[in-house]
Amino acid sequence: MAKEVAGFIKLQVKGGAANPSPPIGPALGSKGVNIMEFCKQFNARTQSQVGKILPVVITYYTDKSFDFVVKTPPVPVQLLEITKQQKGSAEPNRKKIATVTWEQVRQIAQDKMPDLNCFTLESAMKMVAGTARSMGITVTGEFPGI
Repeated sequence: MAKEVAGFIKLQVKGGAANPSPPIGPALGSKGVNIMEFCKQFNARTQSQVGKILPVVITYYTDKSFDFVVKTPPVPVQLLEITKQQKGSAEPNRKKIATVTWEQVRQIAQDKMPDLNCFTLESAMKMVAGTARSMGITVTGEFPGI
């Protein structure tokens, strides 16, 4: 018989660095989820992505057990990582902070494809390019027709 789902918790945690301090502890503790057990399982599962910010969706059940799904890093985080910037532009329409190529946009789109709500790589690339534009990052070159 299937467990009854009590709810979902969405967090963004650095890979391999989950600990019971805020924001993880209060979010899980208020729902009755075992905080240390989550931290151990999350850190074990994300050893290969240490230091990267990873979204995680935790499903908790009425019997206080839980499951979680680790997603790919957010697009803005990946763009900042590629451009080696600390943050996006305060005025993205006036001040441009960096440039990326369509090939780099393609790599991010392929990486993020399972978590995006689009069907083709071309539309995923346009979504990533839109995020880059809103951060003050210019995409150089001609859009490659796939």
